[in-house]
Amino acid sequence: SKSAPDPGPVTLPTPLYVILDRGVAGGRDLATLLDAVLEGGCRVVQLRDKTMPLNDLYSVARALRRRCREAACLFIVNDRVDLALALEADGVHVGQDDLPARDARRLLRPGMILGVSTHDEGQARRARDDGADYVAVGSMYPTGSKPVFRLVGPELIRRVRPEIPVPLVAIGGITVDNVADVIQAGADAVAVISAVCAAPDPAVAARRFLETIRAAREGHPR
Repeated sequence: SKSAPDPGPVTLPTPLYVILDRGVAGGRDLATLLDAVLEGGCRVVQLRDKTMPLNDLYSVARALRRRCREAACLFIVNDRVDLALALEADGVHVGQDDLPARDARRLLRPGMILGVSTHDEGQARRARDDGADYVAVGSMYPTGSKPVFRLVGPELIRRVRPEIPVPLVAIGGITVDNVADVIQAGADAVAVISAVCAAPDPAVAARRFLETIRAAREGHPR
């Protein structure tokens, strides 16, 4: 029997990737927040929650997954390969302290997306070699979303860009005011948490990010 064809490289449907985090959202309902993010034009989201009991998280995640499917939005689960599989999510995102990327790749179903957080060139190369479909690089700027972060700046994007054939996603302290620098450094997309989740109007915030990214790309075509 012939093996399934390789689905080919992943392309992210929008250059804005919003991480839904209850803590950062200040108690906002995540389903309402997701609707606002979708209204703003974002079509890649990740659910990130380190504290909710798994049974409760599963119920929340299932509703978000359903809404993402209706909207043709990629739904990525942070950290939990088991939850991603149970939900039939589009993929999972792992950090350097989570299940190793190589093992996560082995557990995922064919076609599921694997994203990996990296903080230096060595980690970015390893993520590529371990089968990452996109490589996240950060922290670009100081961030309050993580109590401990490694500041690497857009310069790291420039350094790893020639070696990483999959999408590079910049993360950490990115705002509408600095996102152009990150895109011009070579990022394919930016992941944001507080800049959208904690914004007074998340839909407007998402839309402004997409407009600013588009303008940055037009000014510096790659």
